[in-house]
Amino acid sequence: MDAVRLIVTSRRALAGSADPPDVMAEVWQAQALAQAIGSRLAVSGPPELRGEALGLTELAGRGCGVLDRPDIDAEDLRAAQLTELGDARQALTYLGGLLGEVGIALVGLASAADDESTYWQCMEAIDAADESRDRVLEMLRKLADRDEALPA
Repeated sequence: MDAVRLIVTSRRALAGSADPPDVMAEVWQAQALAQAIGSRLAVSGPPELRGEALGLTELAGRGCGVLDRPDIDAEDLRAAQLTELGDARQALTYLGGLLGEVGIALVGLASAADDESTYWQCMEAIDAADESRDRVLEMLRKLADRDEALPA
């Protein structure tokens, strides 16, 4: 499945999640998807994005690592369903939106957390999502710079 379709699916699933465990599972799914997209860009994306894409892969991996891994069947893991990136700019634009929504969802969870462990998991995941989104925005900036440099 292409990146944009997977991102849209993740955004809908995150928006439709009400229970904290479901939200956490969707946050984990989104970070895993960001990691997969970063990895794909690092290997086969535009050359000027490869360094930032590696950084995205590492940061999103950290975002998964700070959360308890949800009990998700392999066929339901969206990151594993990624078969193509499609247009890098479009995929990054959608991914930036998803990561912003992840941060908002995590703030809501952290605010309502009953225990310190959940609170700190959310805080670390917020940081990872924010840094991942920064990498995405930097890659979009690099694509814009590249387009400006092309002769008309």
